[in-house]
Amino acid sequence: MKNKLFFVIYLILLFVAFSVSADAKEIRISAATSLIDAVKEVISGYQQVDGTVTILPNFASSGSLAKQISAGAPADIYISANPKWMAHLQQQGLIADDSKQVLVQNSLVFVGMPGTASALADLPKLKRIALGSPKSTPVGRYSEQALTKAGIYQQLQKEKTLVLTKDVRQALLYVDRGEVDGAFVYLTDALLLKQAEVLISVTQELYQQVNYPAALTTEGSGKSSAAEFFEYLLGPKAQLVFKKYGFIVAD
Repeated sequence: MKNKLFFVIYLILLFVAFSVSADAKEIRISAATSLIDAVKEVISGYQQVDGTVTILPNFASSGSLAKQISAGAPADIYISANPKWMAHLQQQGLIADDSKQVLVQNSLVFVGMPGTASALADLPKLKRIALGSPKSTPVGRYSEQALTKAGIYQQLQKEKTLVLTKDVRQALLYVDRGEVDGAFVYLTDALLLKQAEVLISVTQELYQQVNYPAALTTEGSGKSSAAEFFEYLLGPKAQLVFKKYGFIVAD
């Protein structure tokens, strides 16, 4: 009799364990570095709505994330700071095309200590300027576009003025610690500065509009939990968070 009782209890516990496992929801989101603070707050807000979900964010440059996903890294949602990398994954069949849309937008600024510069024409006078690597970071590509159209990119390269960083946050750190004279960052990142400040708002005519396309990956498109969180990302509560951090909410 006692053995039967233990067996029944064992079956009940086994059933509960399987039920918990079945109900557990895990979502992996790969997002551009410049979205760190906003996405973390969005995740926190969503988990207050759905306490059963576990959301694991992975933040890095858009290019690095795309390469990780291409190599097989698990990701249910991808948010890029450059449409190029989204297109790269689409070409490989790793993105659910019908889910892709612009999540938010941003703008490019030059930051530094007060009085350092007031126009792009002043930059050749500086010794060290930080920006994300144009080969792997969207902010670097936009900065390169602006400096090229302003006619000073080659000069800054020749004089070895440019200090390339792995992402926008590293450039932000360098300028705020006074290790460089200035840096190109997004306006949303500039809001985090403690010592430096925005010196130049780069005119939009000099670089492409900074769009952040977001999409479910083919892996994530088959998960209802990922689709529900993706819908929340595009909804009014999440959009208010993005606005709070200086992003422009796309139409």
